Amino acid sequence: MKNDRSRRRHDPRFIPLVWEEIPCEEGLARGRDFFHRMSRRRSIRDFSPRPVPWEMIETAVAAAGTAPSGANRQPWRFVAVSDPDLKRRIRIAAEEEERKSYEERMPAEWLEALRPIGTDWRKPFLEIVPWIVVLFEERHGVSEEGRVRKNYYVKESVGIAAGFFIAALHAMGLATLTHTPSPMGFLRDLLGRPSNETPFVLFPVGYPAPDCRVPELPRKGLEEILIRAAAEGDDPLHCRRKKE
Repeated sequence: MKNDRSRRRHDPRFIPLVWEEIPCEEGLARGRDFFHRMSRRRSIRDFSPRPVPWEMIETAVAAAGTAPSGANRQPWRFVAVSDPDLKRRIRIAAEEEERKSYEERMPAEWLEALRPIGTDWRKPFLEIVPWIVVLFEERHGVSEEGRVRKNYYVKESVGIAAGFFIAALHAMGLATLTHTPSPMGFLRDLLGRPSNETPFVLFPVGYPAPDCRVPELPRKGLEEILIRAAAEGDDPLHCRRKKE
């Protein structure tokens, strides 16, 4: 009897799916609109000090929190920083690590790959930008009793959440940059995060400066990133407009 109760307590509970049925043409139009919006997204390094309302940060993180994750562990933590002194300390620590990377750690091939982007170890935007949001990956959970709880597919899960976060920021007219000074352990120390959390990426979040410029970089075409595996002679289904 005890085992039966324990089993019932851990049995999955299912609820009806909330789903919106969309006509093919409308769905395609929505998808193309999303693509065109996202195609204008750029990573920037020239930010305006213009304030960004807290509600916009909350909304972007809430969107990120809808991402799928291994075993539904949701192993992400977002730490939002607006305090000028803390941003300054983050900049100092980040530039220290970046200087070592550019001058000592990075091989010539890596530096050559970065050349078209025009970046270096200097990161003044970390003090200019109104918000710094640091995304941490939770390597394992900790129960109320202090026991370790394993998380699954952590990097994959957190990476998907990061993508949702970026898309939400862009949808609200904000800009960001995926900044990963390496190593990033200083972020855990500065932000007082526990040892089971590891910095994954640092997002400066704000509006572009009026004179913001970005490098002219090509994106791969669809024919380079999409491979259709289908039976020979198979004709793919297409959305077709109804005849009037």
